[in-house]
Amino acid sequence: MFTKILIANRGEIACRIIDTARKMGVATVAVYSDADANARHVALADEAVRIGAAPVGESYLLGDVIIQAALETGAQAIHPGYGFLSENPDFADKIAAAGLTFIGPSASAIRAMGLKDAAKALMEQAGVPVVPGYHGANQDPAFLAERAAEIGYPVLIKARAGGGGKGMRRVDDPADFAENLAGAAREGKASFGDAAVLIEKYILNPRHIEIQVFGDNHGEAVYLHERDCSLQRRHQKVIEEAPAPGMTEAVRAAMGQAAVKAAKAIGYSGAGTVEFIVDGAGGLRENGFWFMEMNTRLQVEHPVTEAITGVDLVEWQLRVAAGQPVPLAQEDIPLNGHAFEARIYAEDVARDFLPATGHLHHLKFGTGARVDTGVRQGDDISPFYDPMIAKLTVHGPDRAIALASLGRALGETEIAGLTTNIGFLGALCRHSGFAQGQVDTGLIARDLEALRDMGTPNPALRALAALAALNLPNPQPHAGFTQWAPLTRHVVLEGEDISVTSLGPNRFQVGDETLQLAPAGPAWRVTAGRQFTATLLRFGDRVDVFAQGQHYGATITQPGASADEAGGDTIRAPMPGLVKLVSAAAGQVVKKGAALMVLEAMKMEHTMAAPRDGTIAAVHVAAGAQVIDGALLLEMEPQDG
Repeated sequence: MFTKILIANRGEIACRIIDTARKMGVATVAVYSDADANARHVALADEAVRIGAAPVGESYLLGDVIIQAALETGAQAIHPGYGFLSENPDFADKIAAAGLTFIGPSASAIRAMGLKDAAKALMEQAGVPVVPGYHGANQDPAFLAERAAEIGYPVLIKARAGGGGKGMRRVDDPADFAENLAGAAREGKASFGDAAVLIEKYILNPRHIEIQVFGDNHGEAVYLHERDCSLQRRHQKVIEEAPAPGMTEAVRAAMGQAAVKAAKAIGYSGAGTVEFIVDGAGGLRENGFWFMEMNTRLQVEHPVTEAITGVDLVEWQLRVAAGQPVPLAQEDIPLNGHAFEARIYAEDVARDFLPATGHLHHLKFGTGARVDTGVRQGDDISPFYDPMIAKLTVHGPDRAIALASLGRALGETEIAGLTTNIGFLGALCRHSGFAQGQVDTGLIARDLEALRDMGTPNPALRALAALAALNLPNPQPHAGFTQWAPLTRHVVLEGEDISVTSLGPNRFQVGDETLQLAPAGPAWRVTAGRQFTATLLRFGDRVDVFAQGQHYGATITQPGASADEAGGDTIRAPMPGLVKLVSAAAGQVVKKGAALMVLEAMKMEHTMAAPRDGTIAAVHVAAGAQVIDGALLLEMEPQDG
């Protein structure tokens, strides 16, 4: 076994690897960019090495610099985590050439599965079922449009070197093919350095089920059951679970054996995931699944597999990389209960899931869940990396109990300082179809409006927000503000004037709400017709209240402040990013919804559309410009009248 390893990654996966290494008595070396000098993974590791500036191309993608850091610190092996260089065969080759061990598959195995088109051809030869489509080398747009027509719409355009939903477009109408092809190619080039795509038939009732496989250097391979990753938006996973709803032993065995066949076809060693697209119409069946791709690394959602099997997959990775055989035979791998994982992101669900940045003023995770995170209270979510804050994983004896545990853990999680998707995740937990196991990859898109409708805020929470805005209540009620200030105060939240009247020590009248508060540790016990516990926070001009699984946040404003000062005449950057494409020009007449420019943030493209019919007055940025959040991008001529 190794005595020291270097982790060529950051964030929660680096922290996860450090945790297992420490349990095994293996020392760890972290690497960090300038943006991560004070990051959690750096603090947890035994030692850490700076590798460059904040952008990934100047730090975490510098393979030679990372290998040199391993050599200089005496590390014997490098764990790539996921993302960055984890599926880069040249990096694996260079590690071997330096006399170090790559904790992952061979470079040849990574190459075999690295390009989706070549991988599917290989799988066909190995007898693994694949989705109908075009996986060839001809990338002429007209030729690809012809192939799409032959396959039959709807089709899916996929960057052949892609992953994580990047470079992927569903096309229902031939008229939209060219635009979506160009967008997928641009995203593939930006994310993976490869603009080539493949075209596949889009399964109309698809489920995304993947098999966790594990091979060793002695020719053995096993599967550790399946994960259902169907709950997706923009082709990115949101909530994963294991086992898959409706899975039978016969279908599990068929999919597992196909996955092992795929792994053995390339002499696979280490942790890998074989992803299948499954026809969910009429239930799961042995001839209703097709190979999509193989991820030659550890997956983000691996904790759900660990929960149902009791296996530490990172420990297995280290053991196999050190030359040991796979620790368990196929028949000895357990399957106990049910598990869910939810990914908490800094993103604005109401603004089409735009990535968010900000400072984590307050961070508290719910009980009963495993928490994988790379951040702490006081850290920043920067624009340089993936905006994931944490993963919550729960386990229960059956699916219903596990899902209820996930909902509770999410409801108890408190994050203040930036916008998150926690409310959206909670709505998914309450979705009746999902609760019944009726999942497919289109569920979120079909019910998106209902899922992101947080409803009318609880009046008591709004009243508590007004108290927090006035720095009330007072932990020492005998020193309440009525001894030195007017009996009634006013505060403006989101442009609405709210009066707060003191009725006694920590007792207040806020509109129609009467509240009595008493200290309860860092929180407050509130009596407002009923009793409950609430957390009240104020940071600058922002107030946040967490209570009973709900969150209410508001900005302290001045009377008359407007939330829409632009009046539909301007387009501003919704987040920091790079202007990739500008298709608008001054004087151009446009229709509402027309694509005007494309902004790239965190390797995902976001189209800026015309807010109304009208004429472009001015375009303030050009392709290639780096813009900050709120930057003025474009102006329209004022509307008549």
